[in-house]
Amino acid sequence: MPAVSEASPAADPSAYQPAALETDAQRFWDATRAFEVGEDDPRPKFYCLSMLPYPSGALHMGHVRNYTIGDVISRYQRMTGKNVLQPMGWDAFGLPAENAAIKNRTAPAKWTYANIDHMRAQLKSLGYAIDWSREFATCRPDYYVHEQRMFVRLLKKGLAYRRNAVVNWDPIDQTVLANEQVVDGRGWRSGAPVEKREIPQWFLKITDYAQELLDGLETLEGWPESVRTMQRNWIGRSEGLEIAFDIEGLDQRVEVYTTRPDTLMGVTFLSVAAEHPLAQHAVRGNPELADFVAELRRGGVSEAELETQVKRGMDTGLRAVHPLTGERIPVWVANFVLMGYGTGAVMAVPGHDQRDWEFARTYGLPIRMVVVPNEVRDALDEVGRDVDSHADPMRSALGGAGAVDAYDTRAAVQVVEDFQRGIAEQGAWTGRGWLVNSGELDGMDFQQAFDALAARFEREGRGGRRVNFRLRDWGVSRQRYWGCPIPVIHCQACGVVPVPEDQLPVLLPEDVEAAFASGLVQSPLKADPEWRRTSCPQCGGGAERETDTFDTFMESSWYYARYTSPGAADMVDARADYWTPVDQYIGGIEHAILHLLYFRFYHKLMRDAGLVRSDEPAVNLLTQGMVIAETFYRDQDDGSREWINPAEVEVERDERGRIAGARAKSDGGPVHVGGIEKMSKSKNNGVDPQSMVDKYGADTVRLFSMFAAPPEQSLEWNEAGVEGMARFLRRLWAQVARHGAGGAVPALDREALTAAQATLRRQLHETIQKVGDDYGRRHSFNTAIAAVMELLNHLAKFEDPSGNGRALRQEAFEAIVLLLNPITPHASHALWQRLGHPETLLEDLPFPQPDPAALQRDAVTLAVQVNGKLRGTIEVAVDADRAAIEAQALAEPNVGRFIGDGTVRKVIVVPGKIVNVVVA
Repeated sequence: MPAVSEASPAADPSAYQPAALETDAQRFWDATRAFEVGEDDPRPKFYCLSMLPYPSGALHMGHVRNYTIGDVISRYQRMTGKNVLQPMGWDAFGLPAENAAIKNRTAPAKWTYANIDHMRAQLKSLGYAIDWSREFATCRPDYYVHEQRMFVRLLKKGLAYRRNAVVNWDPIDQTVLANEQVVDGRGWRSGAPVEKREIPQWFLKITDYAQELLDGLETLEGWPESVRTMQRNWIGRSEGLEIAFDIEGLDQRVEVYTTRPDTLMGVTFLSVAAEHPLAQHAVRGNPELADFVAELRRGGVSEAELETQVKRGMDTGLRAVHPLTGERIPVWVANFVLMGYGTGAVMAVPGHDQRDWEFARTYGLPIRMVVVPNEVRDALDEVGRDVDSHADPMRSALGGAGAVDAYDTRAAVQVVEDFQRGIAEQGAWTGRGWLVNSGELDGMDFQQAFDALAARFEREGRGGRRVNFRLRDWGVSRQRYWGCPIPVIHCQACGVVPVPEDQLPVLLPEDVEAAFASGLVQSPLKADPEWRRTSCPQCGGGAERETDTFDTFMESSWYYARYTSPGAADMVDARADYWTPVDQYIGGIEHAILHLLYFRFYHKLMRDAGLVRSDEPAVNLLTQGMVIAETFYRDQDDGSREWINPAEVEVERDERGRIAGARAKSDGGPVHVGGIEKMSKSKNNGVDPQSMVDKYGADTVRLFSMFAAPPEQSLEWNEAGVEGMARFLRRLWAQVARHGAGGAVPALDREALTAAQATLRRQLHETIQKVGDDYGRRHSFNTAIAAVMELLNHLAKFEDPSGNGRALRQEAFEAIVLLLNPITPHASHALWQRLGHPETLLEDLPFPQPDPAALQRDAVTLAVQVNGKLRGTIEVAVDADRAAIEAQALAEPNVGRFIGDGTVRKVIVVPGKIVNVVVA
């Protein structure tokens, strides 16, 4: 139980008072403009950036964790002598603001700007070392004008274009969704089932950069391998053949792309997308097929959705001609083929593709085995038919071997029969092997068949080698109001015309409260003829503005660069070359595809436009885990659940800390425990950071968010843990206060240290060494805090009133204050003054460095094992020889008991670590 002076501020006015000291520190930082930085600084630069927040109205604990990680890194790097930039802005456009405006009958701009003001105050209350002079909101014209200018330039270079596309349509949010925004066939925000629609869309040619984006991943050694792997898979480079199939009775061919041309002889049907020209041709005069195609076109277009749904199809009645055999092959419309991927047509090989196998089994289509593994090939050889022959090895193996007697062939034939039966009944065999049932290709392996078919089809003009990417061009247009207007004009005479750069920005009207107050049914841009009406820049005739707005990922793809060049006339200026690339980027791993791929792509666009010089936007990436918390609920009469916030629940725990029962504070009635889940509004298990700051202080909240788990792991919210951090800060404050009450402190005489003093000083400098490594290299903030806590415990036990003892305590407390400064800057700011120093910016003081002399040990502790099991420890001189170590180990009493009457066969000494006594 801590003393009253440590635990009760009311009992001692000099005790830790977070509200007052945090206000004082923040006032000092503001007055000195402590964290505003420039480019005319001799120190090496360090750009630390956390992903910018959406102004939803209030911070959540995920924000607190993310921005505290960034702040710890920023403050530490500055203390190591870097010129550190840590900016902040607002990702202000998007559907949530528009939907909130509809709900609250107000204008999105008004709602957004009010939220920004509130959240800015919350961030400032947490004391982050942010250069607020660089702040911006992406919904301001002085930000998005540069985005519009870049788009006009890309349009002129052919890197932006417009075409009709089959898209994911969210019927609730009334807009297009990217494939990444479709989760289990539903819109990621609305939860509505997604539909297919074909509408005009604007695209950026990210596919032109596919290979560079893939190759660049190899240079990003400071990014988590999991993120790089996800991006590799999303880009999806493959090498295959494009093959043309003739269509019987039609003067056209169908092109398919395959990475497995070795399975060509196993094709038993073709599958095409509902939007494919063949499907559109086949529906004429076929009402049943027309209805089916129409139904498929209403479904989603994400690959993830198609992978999980039941495979469905219908025969078009058309027949393709096999390019090798001339066989007539049915053409089916299938719900698992997408027009936007590849050619919209797939050659189906049920024997060697599981999806095709499932479809063939459903509809009774043939399944052929044309590739076998090594063991089956060996079996075919055994029955006397070499697989390099042009005979049909399967027929030979199963129909009689001729020159080989039945006894010799029985086992081999069984292997072949079992393999064929497995494909027919259990599933496709998708491995690579040796070709059978493939005519002149029999006996070839994958590469031999690939090369032979590529040469043949290139010679015949029927296809050839092709590198393909899973990555599709980035659809950047959305059909809602609250976004950056796309700067193009539609003229009946001239077509699509970019807005001249000297006429930018195309302003988004913000005074639309009347439209939202009356219940929005259409985008104010579409509903306002005055806004749409303009003149064509080319012919001067009447024209209309584009009413689609940009996908909000456009704003977040280049925001990091704008921070470097506030007020620049163009997107960036020469200052960007000083600050970019970002040295440390921080955000959730859920952005691995949704944001980080566009982030990398846009940087390359800027590089190619001469705006930046680096190839990648960020050198290092830290992906922090989620903040999770317990959930509680009651069942409702209608079968639904009422989720109750943890703050409104009293929990009973057993001796191991597990929940034994829970009751609502409101009525004392029992509630169910729903498990631990990510903090969310839907489960009502969020914790208001401001309430925690008001109750415990910002430093306590920051300390807990760094101590509870390593950054990359999920953090389980536990208010008891927050209280533990508050106790630690009060304990530190009280110890410094007691030390300060002792008066002046003499200089430390390092030559006159006692053994106890030398031990404490060694512990101090070992802590300095560990914390510096934890901050700088490992980003292991929880272990750094644990090391400081352990050092404080050593200090609490160090009772030495001598001058040198007090001097050593002064050195230790000064080091602790500086070591904790990146995490608890307010308390450190105040404690530094209590240690006798004038008010100063601690970030401009050097981070503590270990004294090599203090780290030297006179003795080391070695573990002693008997037959590999720990039986004792010994302390030996650091320069003790092997014989002395063996003798001391054998003399250790507990070791002697376990040796007993046994015979010591040998003693193994690992210097500085362990002694193992081997007993027979």
